[in-house]
Amino acid sequence: MFVSMEAVTTIASAVSVVVALASLGGWFIRRVDARFDKMDARFDRLEDRVTGVEHELTEVKIAVARLEGPPPRLVTAR
Repeated sequence: MFVSMEAVTTIASAVSVVVALASLGGWFIRRVDARFDKMDARFDRLEDRVTGVEHELTEVKIAVARLEGPPPRLVTAR
């Protein structure tokens, strides 16, 4: 069976386009994954900062409660 040169060229072009699209897709996926990893790292740092602020706020609330003291139990009449 004899295949014409045009058919070979068309098949080779189609294969090269498919390979190019596949490599472009792989590059795009790697780039998006890298960006997501970068954002995850930023959110981890933000989470650590929020946890620290939450701890400090709890300490301040406890200190204010100690300064105010317990509420009076009996109200005396004048």
